[in-house]
Amino acid sequence: MGGIELWTEEFGDPSHPPVLLIAGSMSQGLLWPDEFVGRLAAAGHRVVRYDHRDVGRSTALDFERNPYTWADLKADAVGLMDALGMGSAHLVGHSAGGMLAQWIAAEHPGRVESLTVIGSSPLGAGEAHVLVRALMGQPQPEGSLPEPTAEFVDFFRNAAAGPPPVTRAETVDFQIELARVLRGAACPSDFDEDAQRRLEERLYDRMRDPRSAANHRLAGMADPDAEPQGALARVSAPTLVVEGTAEPVKPGHGRIIAQEIAGARLEMVPGMGHMLTADAVEPVANALVAHLDASAGGRGA
Repeated sequence: MGGIELWTEEFGDPSHPPVLLIAGSMSQGLLWPDEFVGRLAAAGHRVVRYDHRDVGRSTALDFERNPYTWADLKADAVGLMDALGMGSAHLVGHSAGGMLAQWIAAEHPGRVESLTVIGSSPLGAGEAHVLVRALMGQPQPEGSLPEPTAEFVDFFRNAAAGPPPVTRAETVDFQIELARVLRGAACPSDFDEDAQRRLEERLYDRMRDPRSAANHRLAGMADPDAEPQGALARVSAPTLVVEGTAEPVKPGHGRIIAQEIAGARLEMVPGMGHMLTADAVEPVANALVAHLDASAGGRGA
């Protein structure tokens, strides 16, 4: 794949309908929880999760020598489908991975049996600009997407005011506090810090280069307007949109996606924040399995 190696992991019967899980920015494939993946495989699907370039066990790049944009990350996903012999697949994307999945569905409709976006923003709506203006304290123009919660904005403003994490311990501690914020309003009473620490240590230790994940931010800055405008009108795949009622990063964005894609269904998950945490696995997996089953009946997946 153009010199890029992508770590992948498969579950389920290889002959079953394929489901490709696309993680968000700077996120490893392991953030698709084992229980969630297992439920999809047990329901009769070939499930694949993978690490984007510059995260986890996939190729780590020197961005100055090998620059890229989010269009290249989109191409990586399509190239992975080719490499795995997936003529078409059910695409499930989280956060920025949900925007990549929307992009693929708009550009390659014949390759997408169904589309599911979780905790994501509508493609081409300027979500990155909204986030930057919120962090800078700038007003949002009329018609902009809803901005993140004050707690999320304050966390990153405070982080920017201090030295960045450098050591393993500092990085793990930072990621734990970020995970606490991403829980949304349901935090802090049900936040399992010990479990989060074990996860963050595992994620850190399996990275080829802990510094390279930041290249995803550089990729977004390299072409902030790369996302096509009006593309959601071209999405024809059966679509499920999932958003938590405690979403702190993209609150209300799911409803906009569902309005833009013809026939899309919105599933609001009570108490869920931005991430697919343990308490959200069952309701999201149940909704997704039902969506995959209905899509198979309608599209012959």
